[in-house]
Amino acid sequence: MNRLKSLIKKLKAFDVVVISFSFFLIFLHIIFNSRIENSLNWIFINLIVISIAFAISYLEAITENKLWRIIHYWYIAPIILLTFRQLYFMVKPIRVYDYDNWFIAADRFLFGTDPTHFLFQFSHPVITEVLQIVYGMFYMLPIILGLSLLNKDRFVALDFALFSVIYGFFLSYLGYFALPGIGPRFTLHDFNTINESLPGLFFVNHLREMTNTGEGIPFGTLNPAEVVQRDVFPSGHTMITLIVMYLSVRLRSRSRYFFIPIGTLLIFSTVYLRYHYVIDLIGGLVFAIISMWSGKIFFNWWRRKIGKEEFEYEKH
Repeated sequence: MNRLKSLIKKLKAFDVVVISFSFFLIFLHIIFNSRIENSLNWIFINLIVISIAFAISYLEAITENKLWRIIHYWYIAPIILLTFRQLYFMVKPIRVYDYDNWFIAADRFLFGTDPTHFLFQFSHPVITEVLQIVYGMFYMLPIILGLSLLNKDRFVALDFALFSVIYGFFLSYLGYFALPGIGPRFTLHDFNTINESLPGLFFVNHLREMTNTGEGIPFGTLNPAEVVQRDVFPSGHTMITLIVMYLSVRLRSRSRYFFIPIGTLLIFSTVYLRYHYVIDLIGGLVFAIISMWSGKIFFNWWRRKIGKEEFEYEKH
């Protein structure tokens, strides 16, 4: 028992989030194993993720090796992508119905029209090209913030930033379970003609295809609306971008001068490019506020548990 407590105390707050969410997914696989394809395989994969989190934390703590510290920070990135991919096989089988009609009704109540149709009158290939490129930079934003903090040896701030990002991602994933949806590019527009109706210049079609493939609908997929990832509400792009922007300002990172304009364009692009309803962005804002408020409380609770001083923006 003492050995287990010692092992647990070597975990960082973001490890605790990874382990807790992995156990949550295992629980869902057990409950809904008759609906989810390859549940046993996914249970095994989640157990491996849990083991990796413990192993990396332990190796960094006992060796105090810079290499293990770097690995400890970087293992979060593939875990986020792996978990996102896992949800592809879970959300629709567990939550059979989509809620796009709710989202459409909410947008029409707020704006009196469909925002994606309204924005179409202002579309231009140059604007589309720029916004598609910015949209594709989404996963780079947390990495850039992390590197800027790591470069200054601000390890506590980096711990908090990584925790905030993965905590935010996993909260948004809970939203996908609660209110699954597929987005206006399928419900309000013709997905199969988007390259013609919303053209770019050079890279738009390729970037769209990369995004589509990541969401389970590579080129040539039959009935893409039936099989696409359910990841509309809340807008994870909005939520995580807002978290990164907020952290860059509160942590006084010079990267804020990059994040504020790029992040603003990225959030706008989610509607312009027809990936999201505006209500998804509002949901992303609400989730971001909840995430940053509750996340700081949890982060400092864990630091007290392992005998370290609480995190404060002004000190770190």
